[in-house]
Amino acid sequence: MLLQSVNPTTLEIIESFPSYNWEEVGRYIQVAGARYREWRELWYSERALFLHRAAVILRRREKDCAEVMSLEMGKPISQSYSEVEKCAWVCEYYADHAESILAEEQVSSDASKSYIRFDPIGVILAVMPWNFPFWQVFRFAAPALMAGNVCLLKHASNVPQCALLIEDIFRQAIFPEGCFTTLLIGSDLVENIIAHENVAAVTLTGSELAGSKVAECAGKHLKKSVLELGGSDPFIVLSDADVAAAAKVAATARLINTGQSCIAAKRFIVVKEIAQQFLAAFSDEMKSKRIGDPMAQDTEIGPIAREDLLVEVQQQISRSVELGARVTLGGKRLKRPGVFLEATILTDVRKGMPAYDDELFGPVASVIIVENEEEAIATANDSAFGLGASLWTRDLVKAEMLARRIESGSVFINGMVKSDPRLPFGGVKRSGYGRELSHYGIKEFVNIKTVWIK
Repeated sequence: MLLQSVNPTTLEIIESFPSYNWEEVGRYIQVAGARYREWRELWYSERALFLHRAAVILRRREKDCAEVMSLEMGKPISQSYSEVEKCAWVCEYYADHAESILAEEQVSSDASKSYIRFDPIGVILAVMPWNFPFWQVFRFAAPALMAGNVCLLKHASNVPQCALLIEDIFRQAIFPEGCFTTLLIGSDLVENIIAHENVAAVTLTGSELAGSKVAECAGKHLKKSVLELGGSDPFIVLSDADVAAAAKVAATARLINTGQSCIAAKRFIVVKEIAQQFLAAFSDEMKSKRIGDPMAQDTEIGPIAREDLLVEVQQQISRSVELGARVTLGGKRLKRPGVFLEATILTDVRKGMPAYDDELFGPVASVIIVENEEEAIATANDSAFGLGASLWTRDLVKAEMLARRIESGSVFINGMVKSDPRLPFGGVKRSGYGRELSHYGIKEFVNIKTVWIK
């Protein structure tokens, strides 16, 4: 089996890589298992030196990393540079804070002394997606490594160059062999890896289908799993919102990474009183975004990452229109080489349409007009997903009350949903379970151990 790196801007094959066979994978797992027994014994300060070096190398090689991302999956180059910097930040964050986060916790009990330890658990498999090909990996790897675990990466099959470059970053940071290993494989070997006696747990960021299969396999082998899956995030605009500010952020929130983000705003739920004002401003903002070659610094919308993904989005648009939605902006594939779709707005969106029920992974916004804030909250929660939400209002007291009622892993008031190493990230419902980042994320893959002494 060959893993192909295809440029979505030109549809040209950049390079092909033979996938590893099971014998090769088995050897890498054995090396990782042996390395774990040594890596876990290092002091936090020793492990931190490696993570700090990785941050330095990421910044030193930011041009290489950014260009590979943009060439391989079409991310606008300015966003690729930002992604590299964020990866360096998460390395530094955990290098600086892991020891205090995982410090022993003293607890009063009937013992002379009792406390809680946070010990590593072993080799962790990460099954990662193509849309943020560096950030998704580093946000897992930095806390896992600082906790004393070691990492195996099964990256998306369309970003093999990114996967190999990430491995090279760790190699250049002088991580011992086996601490971080890229496995160039298809999804067919994932179950065997999870089942391997040396593998302790698995984390996946990806589709619902992939997540359910990985969770089933992990459950079968009684191993921990963390899943960050799809999202159809609501962007709620109440009648007292700053409409101009909301519209400006709404366009950025929908079009970040060409709309190919699990936490991108997708359903724009607007109270009727200000709906036309918002829609006019939102349309102007969406139209103003420059679409084109992702290697150009002024490009804001690049290509969809793969041809099949564009076809799927077009089918969702067409089916929604058949059911009564209206295309008020865009909706067409660009007549040029590559996998490009215009920035698109759908209105008259109702329950039962793909634009309402499903996740649209592309530069397509669904506008849903509601009568009042009660209907806005009910509509926001009327989704199988629960990853993030954005709520716009000038009344911050009311905003915090409403945030409690929104069924999602995060609520951003008067701002765009984003991930931050200092804050937990994850979802509810079909958006998955478990948390990444912050002190919650690093504790997902540790043994929370009670020690009782008399």
